[in-house]
Amino acid sequence: MIFGAITNSWREQLPSHTVKELVAAAVEKGAKHIELRQTCLGECESGAGDDWRPNLEELRAVVEAYPSLTFDLAMALPCLTQKIDPEGDMFQAALAGAKMVGGSQPHLRVVDPAPLDGPWSSPSDIPEEALGLAGLATEAARQGVIMSLENSSLPIRNMAMLVEQVRSMVSESVGAGLGLCPDPTNQLRRFPDSDPLAELDALPLDMIKIVHFKQMGGGETHPSVDEGDLDCLRMRDLLNAKGYAGAAIMEIPSDAEVFDNLESSFQFLNS
Repeated sequence: MIFGAITNSWREQLPSHTVKELVAAAVEKGAKHIELRQTCLGECESGAGDDWRPNLEELRAVVEAYPSLTFDLAMALPCLTQKIDPEGDMFQAALAGAKMVGGSQPHLRVVDPAPLDGPWSSPSDIPEEALGLAGLATEAARQGVIMSLENSSLPIRNMAMLVEQVRSMVSESVGAGLGLCPDPTNQLRRFPDSDPLAELDALPLDMIKIVHFKQMGGGETHPSVDEGDLDCLRMRDLLNAKGYAGAAIMEIPSDAEVFDNLESSFQFLNS
């Protein structure tokens, strides 16, 4: 796995630092991948909501400054609860940003922040709006961009059900570029009686495009990835056993000591 950081961990630092400077701090602590998250990109973005756009030249400057790193672009996109136009300006701008930062394997991670009525029992429960992902995945694949999905309202097994359904609607090559960003701690927070690591283990390897590590205890998110309600070392071992070699993001909360917390997260998972 390639251990990395995400820019929404740096909300406290962004008002007084550039993204380029903060990436440097993460690299110093051992990060090998950076997830560039919409709303936490400082000089590398403009606008909000439907008017959000990545600033491509600023993103280029960040990526070119760190040629040894890998990057992906992440955004909020209500693609499970609304029909999104694949040709629309916002989605096209996101694809352009993903291509700018992604090198030989551009990757756009999307999360629908809207709550859903879940869990789903069968594919027939999937809302029609969510099946519009077929068009988005087709357009992303046309431009050489892979897509991963996340939604904290649904368990991992439901998101896998959605990907399987959408894959059945598109060509094999398009379907191969659509997958998930599993976050077992998010599931445990919402469904405390579930077993998110078993659901993660049940995923086909090709469906896992990127993963998030975080930790919680007593309903509170920990500042680092460490011991807590989720067995993060077991999660690491499950992914290694599957042969997962992609990015593993430490989605730790913003904090004045966030870079020390990032380093301790890496040390814990390397223990």
